[in-house]
Amino acid sequence: MTHRPFVRREILVGAGLLAAFPAAAQVAPAPPKPPVYVAIDTPQGRIVIALAVAQAPITTANFLRYVDRKLYDKATFFRASRAPGAVDYGLIQGGLQNVGALPPVAHEPTSQTGLKHVDGTVSIARTAPGTATSDFFICIGDAPYLDANPAATGDNLGFAAFGRVVQGMDVAKKILALPTPGKAINPVMKGQILDPPVPITSARRVPAPAGPDVTAPPKL
Repeated sequence: MTHRPFVRREILVGAGLLAAFPAAAQVAPAPPKPPVYVAIDTPQGRIVIALAVAQAPITTANFLRYVDRKLYDKATFFRASRAPGAVDYGLIQGGLQNVGALPPVAHEPTSQTGLKHVDGTVSIARTAPGTATSDFFICIGDAPYLDANPAATGDNLGFAAFGRVVQGMDVAKKILALPTPGKAINPVMKGQILDPPVPITSARRVPAPAGPDVTAPPKL
């Protein structure tokens, strides 16, 4: 009977130690993943983009599948959509146009990632949510109408932004200004198809560039 208080103290001390263990075992949160940079080379020049791997992991991983397998070396910029009466506002679209595309990936709306369609944003093309494959586009000028809008009716999930041009916006604008007399398979793209298209000669991972054109990969 005399040993019970001691046992009780041991239990209490043990419980206190156990309670302390989780706090002692806590580790500092992992630092945010740095952006991955990809250089897209064309006859018009080079475009370097920073991929927002931390904010849009699914979409950036999908894009890098094509980069790392060198599949974009067979792709083109095939579309230049200019706003009526504008020469430096719109978007250019590139990719494989579903020829040899890999399986589609889940949709990451901007309401989830926190990214926005601002000037220089790179985003993935899609039809219905979850159909995105190889095709991507670059915004020339702010395009908030491409963001997800939960208050809108119908398909209000917008497009999945996943990066931003950090060098070569002048090249993107050159492509935007090229003639677009090509035949559009999709009526929505009538008057927007480049002819000839601009070949993508290579798309490769590159080190972080330096220079006045570089912007820190933001929460786009």
